[in-house]
Amino acid sequence: MSFKRSLIALVFVLVLLLGFTSRFVFADDSMQAVEAEKSQLQSELDQIEAQIAQFQKELVNIKGEKNTLTNKIKQLKAQQATLALRIKETALEVQDMDHQITATKSLIDKNQVRTEALKAEVAESLRQMNTNDHRTFLFVFFSEHTLFDALSEVQQFTQVTSGLDVLLDQLHKTREDLSAQKTRLDAEQDHVENLLAVQTLQQQALTGSVKDQATLLTQTKGKEKNYQASLTDSQKQAAQIRTRLYQLLDVGKQITFGQAVDIATWVSKQTGVRASFLLAILTQESSLGKNVGTCNRPGDPVSKSWKTIMKPERDQEPFKTITAELGMDPDTTAVSCPMHDKKGNQIGWGGAMGPAQFIPSTWMGYRAKVTNITGKVANPWDIRDAFIASAIKLGADGATTKDGEWAAAMRYFSGSTNVRFRFYGDQVVAQAEAYQKDMEALGK
Repeated sequence: MSFKRSLIALVFVLVLLLGFTSRFVFADDSMQAVEAEKSQLQSELDQIEAQIAQFQKELVNIKGEKNTLTNKIKQLKAQQATLALRIKETALEVQDMDHQITATKSLIDKNQVRTEALKAEVAESLRQMNTNDHRTFLFVFFSEHTLFDALSEVQQFTQVTSGLDVLLDQLHKTREDLSAQKTRLDAEQDHVENLLAVQTLQQQALTGSVKDQATLLTQTKGKEKNYQASLTDSQKQAAQIRTRLYQLLDVGKQITFGQAVDIATWVSKQTGVRASFLLAILTQESSLGKNVGTCNRPGDPVSKSWKTIMKPERDQEPFKTITAELGMDPDTTAVSCPMHDKKGNQIGWGGAMGPAQFIPSTWMGYRAKVTNITGKVANPWDIRDAFIASAIKLGADGATTKDGEWAAAMRYFSGSTNVRFRFYGDQVVAQAEAYQKDMEALGK
């Protein structure tokens, strides 16, 4: 019996050991599956973000092309409008010249009629003069009644001859002037008509060019629309993957340094702020989420209530909004306490929330940005959200480069780079370098 009992006990122990072993194996398999999924998702995210970057680059190029084409079309339309006015002006000039030419031709015709009449009179006078030229002065003298009459007739013929010469010269000159004027006006009319024809051709060319540019602009808009659609799809895919990766960053109320490193590394990829620097900031603010405040906790006195310690006109309404969104009780949600002097008098205001220690009014400016990354309602007490919000703020203050980290830390602390508070910036930078070495040791 003792042998059987011993055998049964041995089997029982083996079963238990196998059970525990299987649990560890299953747990290990589960962790490996999570890491594999995270690795695969990160790879997919990297590829999609590369596509997004390419799409955004193409959009910049296309928008540049579109702006260039739009400006060119505006220039062409302005030139076209100017040309249309010039064409109208030229047409009026042609019309005015036509009137002048008509008037000139009418004047020429009148002068030609007058010239013909004068020519007839001149011919008649010449015949008379020719007849008289055959009479001698003695014949004229004896044929007239008096000597005075004979002399008068001779003088009259002399005047007629002289006057006809003058008149003929004037008529000849007038005809030459009118002919020259007609020739000049004809030439000007030809010039203006040619100019009008050229400008009309230019207008046609411009119209065709505007149509071509409009076609290119339409094509560019089509390309932009396609890229925008592709970019939107890629951004949606990226957001879905980020949300899943975010969910895989499993955290509780207290996290290990390894978990904090994973979160900081992930957030760094989203924001460009160095992971070790993020860790240093969160350490300085709340010891990586361990110290999130000792006021407004269940059982705390009224002197520690959010209604007492928070600045009424700045933070109390935002605090109510934040806790309501998250389904949290504003009367029992821990926040930071204000400072007190040696006599116990309150100095300033408290109410900073969560691991990143954002005051409620400041958090309101970051919650939508956090939600855009995580795909869920932003929670200042969620250490993942705290890392993200901190990184967004620090990045905006210059922490996307190592040289800008000290100033960003100072602004995070006091809103300025006042050297009176440089201990904070110095400590954060020193802590960041220490964390960097630890991360490198972990192969991060």
